[in-house]
Amino acid sequence: MDKTLTGAEIVVECLKEQGVDTVFGYPGGAILNIYDALYNHQDEIWHVLPSHEQGAAHAADGYARATGKVGVCLATSGPGATNLVTGIATAYMDSVPMVAITCNVATSLLGKDSFQEIDIAGITMPITKHNYIVKDVQNLARVIRRAFVIAKTGRPGPVLVDITKDVTSNSCVYSYHQPEEIQRKTDTITEKDLENALYMIRKAKRPYILVGGGAVAAEAWEEVRAFAHKIQAPVADSLMGKGVFDGNDPLYTGMVGMHGTKTSNFGITECDL
Repeated sequence: MDKTLTGAEIVVECLKEQGVDTVFGYPGGAILNIYDALYNHQDEIWHVLPSHEQGAAHAADGYARATGKVGVCLATSGPGATNLVTGIATAYMDSVPMVAITCNVATSLLGKDSFQEIDIAGITMPITKHNYIVKDVQNLARVIRRAFVIAKTGRPGPVLVDITKDVTSNSCVYSYHQPEEIQRKTDTITEKDLENALYMIRKAKRPYILVGGGAVAAEAWEEVRAFAHKIQAPVADSLMGKGVFDGNDPLYTGMVGMHGTKTSNFGITECDL
């Protein structure tokens, strides 16, 4: 059923649409309207208050890794938004689905060096899959829904949505939308690619398996184990791939990289595939 809501209420309704039950954030002036709306839904969405916005971003990242859902963090304008940067960068580097919602000064004050105004979209552009600045309440619901789709599809990652303060107080008609279903599929890997991989594996004399975070995201531990034992190849993992392959398995040689084992680093250097 259609109903007229403020932008702040639309943010909360969109979070509920997406099945969000926990958010991590720190309040401030520009985002207070959203916090007022959140207060009215505290029985549906649990808000976790860290000591610092950076903690909110890292907590949202950890929540996403632990649950497989999209992590959500909130921060106000200026220093509140910039304090999220390290956590957003972590999620980007490790391909973790996250939506960071920040609020900025009113639209009429943008670009005027206003108090606690900062171009958080510009700052986070290199460390997000995509980011938005919402200046019209009519676009708000569409943008938040799109942010969740982008965060989850393909290679997961963080999306930032920056909302001007006037948008959170302005009103428009809101109608519920069923969340878009995300299919786990790829159009870039063909049957021919699989045949080429099979040919290379059969031809290899010293194959080595390096397990990464994608195997965790795909919950592919049984497949990785079966594959390793079928071709009898040693297995190393990255920090992101830890836990996929049994550390007590005779084929396991340890983690690769600066903090890894000499065996894994030497083996990957000397292998032919």
